Amino acid sequence: MSLPQTVTSGPELHSPKEPAKKLQTPPVRGPWRASGEGAPGTRCEDTWSGLGTFRRAFSRSSQRASGQAPKEDLGLFQRSSRFLSRSLRRAREDGSKADQSQATAVPGVTHNPQVPSRVMDGGGRRSSAGVGREELEPEAGKSVADLITERQLLAAFEQLRQLEGRLVAEKASHSFQEDPTGFARRAMDVCLHYDGLAAEIGAIVRETLGPGGVDAAALGELARTVRAEEEAHPASPADGDFLLTPRRWRQHWEDAVNTQGPSTQKGEPPQAPPHVRSVSYTHLDVYKRQDLQKVWREVLPAYSAAGFPAGEAYLRAFHGAVAQRLQELAQDARGCEQLYVLLDWAVNVYGSPDFLGVPDLTLSTEPLPPLLAPALWARLESDYTSFLETKVTSCFDSILQLEQSRWADTEAPDMLQGLYHTPLSIDVHMLVAEHVKVAGAISAELEATTLSICARALGLFLPRFAKAFLESKAVSEPHLGASINACEELRTSLLARFPGTFEELEKPLVAATCTFQKRLLQGLQGDVQPLFRNLCTKAWLTQDVLQPLMDKVVAFARHLEHMAPLPAQETLQELHRYVVREYLAQVLRPRERFRGEERVRSAQKMGVDAQAIGDTFQGLGSEATWLDQAIPCVADILGETYKDDILRHLETLIGSYPDIRRDHVLAILALRRLGRRRNQRLLQHAQGLMRAAAKAGGSGAAGGHVLFEEIEVPASMDLLIACI
Repeated sequence: MSLPQTVTSGPELHSPKEPAKKLQTPPVRGPWRASGEGAPGTRCEDTWSGLGTFRRAFSRSSQRASGQAPKEDLGLFQRSSRFLSRSLRRAREDGSKADQSQATAVPGVTHNPQVPSRVMDGGGRRSSAGVGREELEPEAGKSVADLITERQLLAAFEQLRQLEGRLVAEKASHSFQEDPTGFARRAMDVCLHYDGLAAEIGAIVRETLGPGGVDAAALGELARTVRAEEEAHPASPADGDFLLTPRRWRQHWEDAVNTQGPSTQKGEPPQAPPHVRSVSYTHLDVYKRQDLQKVWREVLPAYSAAGFPAGEAYLRAFHGAVAQRLQELAQDARGCEQLYVLLDWAVNVYGSPDFLGVPDLTLSTEPLPPLLAPALWARLESDYTSFLETKVTSCFDSILQLEQSRWADTEAPDMLQGLYHTPLSIDVHMLVAEHVKVAGAISAELEATTLSICARALGLFLPRFAKAFLESKAVSEPHLGASINACEELRTSLLARFPGTFEELEKPLVAATCTFQKRLLQGLQGDVQPLFRNLCTKAWLTQDVLQPLMDKVVAFARHLEHMAPLPAQETLQELHRYVVREYLAQVLRPRERFRGEERVRSAQKMGVDAQAIGDTFQGLGSEATWLDQAIPCVADILGETYKDDILRHLETLIGSYPDIRRDHVLAILALRRLGRRRNQRLLQHAQGLMRAAAKAGGSGAAGGHVLFEEIEVPASMDLLIACI
């Protein structure tokens, strides 16, 4: 890269062979120039007057540069002036205390005030330091500025270092006091050329990731120059002298790398899915991975060949630039999708093995700070969960609308593996699994939070779904069976897949299932309830009025074959209990009373019906065998001819069904017509058995079985017994 030439050239660093060769002022960022206008042409009478002249010249140069030079290079220029002035002041004070003869007696130094000195403005006198014929000869006849322009940085630095050494020796001998202005200008010229070298280092770094190729030779020259400067200036002088002060070019190089960062993406960004396009591709991919690939493949080998480690600096620069841009995007991220893309990009995309697109190039983030500050990360997660709650609720609303559209079609539900099927469970599973999976990819904490959000939303959705379904026109055995199956699938699979999280859903799922089962049975109960009225009549004694009722039961049970096993068994047992309960209710509240032979025949008929009911439900697969003894026990009491054995039958009945009450015993005894004294004796004994059963079981039902408790009997039965 060619450097812009300044209007005036700097002091001439020449050899005896080329006395007229000028040392041009290096191109230090902008058109400002160091000028020596108004400098005295003769030897100064006083050191302070020379310093004052230098300050005025430097001030004018600074004013011309203030509006045009970049801040970085202008700062270098101003620091050079400040430290140089301080250094000269210190040297003058030290020199005033030293012997003047020692200050001028420097071996090998000639003093020729008539030899002109090439300073910034091309005028002025030659310093008494005696640089003259001992001046450094430029390599191949080139000035330092030309070497910098041609990026022969190491050769330029070697010339400046030797001239710097001569200036240090001149200062140590205090001979600079003979012409302090000329000395100051030559020292400033060295400083400016040092700054020019630093500026060229920054320019090389900035061009590295440009559209052109990587200049490996320039990078190697840069690396060797930085190392040479560090060896030449290992530490700051003890006296704080500006000359020989470390230039810290390695830090300057790192600053240039950091300010460079990844280049912005050119042209149109690649297309992305619509819901993530606004963030993932058009913003985050501004930082091209190709830049870092280029660094890894072309830039670092050039530095490594010169023994200059550069990988960590480029990695930190890339990381810092991406982190800054990501934090800027985080301030404007809105919506669940955008927030998730940011979190996912920071956790999973950045630093992944395939991030750079080449297997052998891995971006390790272990020694680097997090892309997002902990407080910002926490805020993003909080915002994401807030948006997620709204989104999940909206998704459940959409699921309900889909179900309602299916109900409106009034078509039978689909069959899946022989069971009534509705997409409800699949939709819920996909909704929960999708959000939990993507949250788990971010962090375990976010996954747990997402599970809780989904569980709460599902718990609120189930009652709404049940209410909307029961109010629709699609209520039928197949649709009810499909809804029951969906609830059972959710209960078993969600609890198994996410143990400890969806346990709170056990209640709402069971409640919804029970609601559907109850509604399913209500349809059958409405059909068979009139048939129970034919029982315990005189026609019943001679006709098989139970068979039509059982036929409807069997037809209903066919729907249970298309339901999940557990809820189907629960429904079948509930149906079994309903049939036995309603049968006993007709027996205890007979529309016609039997005496003598008819009572015995009714007891026998009850035994036959009990067997038919038991066989039918056993054939259907009912496991409620505890119901089998209820009707036969009552039949034995009514048909027992040996009255003393009635007590034994009562004991069996109360022991098998502890939920039986006193009113039920009175109703049974009233049907038997034993007489007041015997009835009272049997009732007292039965009450003792019921109290003992209540103490043993803690409740009126054994094992949760309820039968007699739901059978209502006339409240006037006590009066009837008293009148017998």
